[in-house]
Amino acid sequence: MIEKFYYKIHYKTPYRKALFIVAYRMINNNIKYLILKRKLHWKGWEFPKGGVELFETKKMGVKREIVEETSLTPKIITNHKTCGKYDYKKNLPDRPYKGQSYQLYSVELEQGSVKVDHREHSSYLWLPYEKAIKKLTWSNQKECLKIVNNSLVN
Repeated sequence: MIEKFYYKIHYKTPYRKALFIVAYRMINNNIKYLILKRKLHWKGWEFPKGGVELFETKKMGVKREIVEETSLTPKIITNHKTCGKYDYKKNLPDRPYKGQSYQLYSVELEQGSVKVDHREHSSYLWLPYEKAIKKLTWSNQKECLKIVNNSLVN
């Protein structure tokens, strides 16, 4: 019964409700951004992201995704009120959606060691803005990083 309800709500739209999460940390009064090396479905660099689960608020989803993908705790969560959507480059059996519609958040992370979810990512880097923007694979994530960086430095 729950599975049918979940299916109707989530698969009714061709786009999965998702979160883009620009994670950062202040290190010696400098902002460093966390980017993850993706290995599931495609290879490249991204920041943490994920879907909003059934009965979950977006803020709850941000907290859950950060813990799942980094094992770190968010200290400050900011909703940047920026949305977008994109189509997946290829259809995969575990992706019943055409793509994702996302909302942009940023999180300042607590100190501690990153432990990536090795099913999705193989490694991570803490980089200053200039290096992170060059390393990110997708242009929509580069735009999101610009938005977050501008809000932090201004």
